[in-house]
Amino acid sequence: EQGYSVSEAAAFLGITTKLIYNWKAKLEEQQAGNSLNEDERAELKRLRKENKDLKMEKEILKKASAFFAREMK
Repeated sequence: EQGYSVSEAAAFLGITTKLIYNWKAKLEEQQAGNSLNEDERAELKRLRKENKDLKMEKEILKKASAFFAREMK
């Protein structure tokens, strides 16, 4: 908005361009209303892993039940 390139702004502020891009991404995330705090992100990560594990267990049980159903015939 000020007419500076990212590299010019970074040099002027004495920071890396990566930091500016990180700030920009964080700001856009907050403006979109999808901002999660650190605890929420950790919980989301844990729940996604738990969901993945449960899906895998379900598939294993489904295959095992099909196997045992064939064995009983």
